[in-house]
Amino acid sequence: MPSDTAHGITTGAVARRLGVSPTTVRSWDRRYGIGPAVRADGRHRRWSPGDVAMLEEMCRLTASGVPPAEAARAARQVHPEPPEDVPPVRTGRAGPGSGLPLGGDVRQECRGLARAAVRLDGPTMERLLREALAEHGLVTAWEEIMTPTLLAVGRKWESSGDRYVEVEHLLSWHISTALRRAAVTEPAIPSSAAPVVLACVPGEQHSLSLEALAAGLAERGLPTRMFGAAVPAEALDAAVRRSGPAAVALWSQARSTANHSLARHVAATGFGVRGARTTPLVLLAGPGWRGRTPAPGTVRPTGLREAIGVVSRLYGEPGEVAEE
Repeated sequence: MPSDTAHGITTGAVARRLGVSPTTVRSWDRRYGIGPAVRADGRHRRWSPGDVAMLEEMCRLTASGVPPAEAARAARQVHPEPPEDVPPVRTGRAGPGSGLPLGGDVRQECRGLARAAVRLDGPTMERLLREALAEHGLVTAWEEIMTPTLLAVGRKWESSGDRYVEVEHLLSWHISTALRRAAVTEPAIPSSAAPVVLACVPGEQHSLSLEALAAGLAERGLPTRMFGAAVPAEALDAAVRRSGPAAVALWSQARSTANHSLARHVAATGFGVRGARTTPLVLLAGPGWRGRTPAPGTVRPTGLREAIGVVSRLYGEPGEVAEE
């Protein structure tokens, strides 16, 4: 039985690939003639690779500020007819798009998310992030979709003379929102169990990766207490003593914020009744901790998947995080 790509792909699939809504794709077809050359049964749109290339040019032009009508005329000139020997549209991974330096081997969802970010299209970003989490799970969505897009926006910002800052801020806000929604799950561990405390070290404002860890732990039903960015040392000490955590994740993005003495202090903090006092395992999370051997009572996970596994084993849960 031939695949769907042999006859073209649906409008919904095209929209996901480009990071626009299906309504936008249909509107471009009706208003500007940016539509498929062939329709299944004479009614349903089926987009060939050449049709999709024309839409990609339309997206690129509109994202750079060209009015839609003018962009449509230019797109039709660049891709007047689909070549007969164009290979089928890839449905797994796609190359770079949207003008952002994504690299040559990223998931298709990155391209759509990047296009939506450049257009400051909040509703589409929200939908794409929700679909990515539902389809791939937290870890894969974070490592293979959210992070590459964030890094691409950051590289674009660094190389464009302070442009695209608004893109980075909006994308970060939507990713943070998606992660917090993913973290709202029913715990599998009794509420009385020792939680995991998550905090950025003093002076550290980058908290998105820590939010991803909180969402990943919540996805497994583990109890967490998120304290967010730049937690003062005194507040962190009070939080640890009051909550009696099984583990404390300390995030440091840069070496300048990695406070090793604070990490050792937290790892040595005891709580509980005399004769049965315990201390938390401290996760040195983030690239700021690299370059030094972890002190006793601390571990330095290499990524989100490993960090979730380390914490899961403390609760007697399987340490391996399932692949997609």
